[in-house]
Amino acid sequence: MTVRVRFAPSPTGMFHVGGARSALQNWIYAKQQGGVFVLRIEDTDAARNKPEWTEGILSALDWIGISRGSYEGPYFQSANAGEHRAAAARLYESGRAYYCDCTREDVQARTGSQYQGYDGYHRDLGLGPGEGRALRFRTPDEGTTVVVDLIRGEPTFENKLIEDFVIARGDGSPVFLLANVVDDMTMGITHVIRAEEHLPNTPKQQLLWEALGVKPPIWAHVPVVVNEKRQKLSKRRDKVALEAYRDEGYLAGAMRNYLMLLGWAPSGDREIVPWSVIEDEFRLDEVNLSSAFFDEKKLRAFNGEYIRALPVAEFIDACQPWLTGTETIAPPPWQPEEFDADAFAAVAPLAQTRIAVLSEIVPNVDFLFLASPLIDEAAWTKTMKDGSAELLDDAVAAFEALESWDAESLKSTLEAVGAERGLKLGKTQAPVRVAVTGRTVGLPLFESLEVLGRERSLTRIRAARLRLV
Repeated sequence: MTVRVRFAPSPTGMFHVGGARSALQNWIYAKQQGGVFVLRIEDTDAARNKPEWTEGILSALDWIGISRGSYEGPYFQSANAGEHRAAAARLYESGRAYYCDCTREDVQARTGSQYQGYDGYHRDLGLGPGEGRALRFRTPDEGTTVVVDLIRGEPTFENKLIEDFVIARGDGSPVFLLANVVDDMTMGITHVIRAEEHLPNTPKQQLLWEALGVKPPIWAHVPVVVNEKRQKLSKRRDKVALEAYRDEGYLAGAMRNYLMLLGWAPSGDREIVPWSVIEDEFRLDEVNLSSAFFDEKKLRAFNGEYIRALPVAEFIDACQPWLTGTETIAPPPWQPEEFDADAFAAVAPLAQTRIAVLSEIVPNVDFLFLASPLIDEAAWTKTMKDGSAELLDDAVAAFEALESWDAESLKSTLEAVGAERGLKLGKTQAPVRVAVTGRTVGLPLFESLEVLGRERSLTRIRAARLRLV
């Protein structure tokens, strides 16, 4: 048997990080088994679907390493509508489904409760198809439905507790439960790997598989992804869009590595590992049962490690979208002609050790490419205190006398200026840093002064001094 897995997102918004994790788990499992990864776009909600969302899914999969052309599809659920309706008809004709025209209010009136499920009122009334009549699946009255799950063992559900659920709406259109099952049957899916939030639907889907005369797939329900409050990650409340992390400057390798740790861990006391190790070691039956905490701080730390591990030339290339701007990344504050590639290359190794996401490169290097620095007014107020004007005067005089404009000479010269005032280097260099870069933190000051050059550096220090008059 050839293993066939599927990833079936809906194109109704940005690509969810939880969906990205499921895609990677399916992808790896298929590769390990010599199987096939199928991409199916569940696009039957026409009111919410947009073509750009579908393109966003394909682009996001590309980014995390599931590239176009390496999988089967994408298929579109809407193209299989005829099969969905045919399956509904077969279930009705075989007696496994029946029509019902009850409204929610009807059920509440009969049961006296707004919380009780459907009471099976039309089970044996022989109502035929008609406008406004939903088709309900006839759930077995007795016995249990056992879901064989590679992660969760054998969850067992009493059939009498499963209501006769709707499989086709009053207009004849099949609901998700049936469409999903029929699509998986049509595409020969052997393993369904998805989040545990779908587990309550699984006994219903398994009953549909069996009623349609096909052996159900092997199930694997991975833990749901939650936030710091242990709430399921929500598009409305949490930062969940994979594209947002990509455009902020997270590396694909770091994101893939981190996503695979949501519910699983490689061998040994390690988390940051090569992708080849993850592909080799990942096992579905080793996935945890408990919910997986998506810790953005931890992801950020991961990303910083990945950035620092890049060869400098690759780091420089990776920064280019933020240095130039793209369709999804805002242009930097300098004009294209102001950018100096050689100057950036000179400070790139310094910046590489200080940023956690690539978008942080802009505030770290903007002082090099602007006519004057962008002053952080809070930093200015905090730093430029009594004595700063005189200190800047002394710094200008000392720097003007330098024969060699290099980091080591600049540092020793400013140390001497501070020593005459009884100041340590940290206190001495703070006003100079704000004058030159506009900020209190950033790249090493003296290397920055060296790259910026004598004239531009002195001009900025003098300008800051005049502001203190």
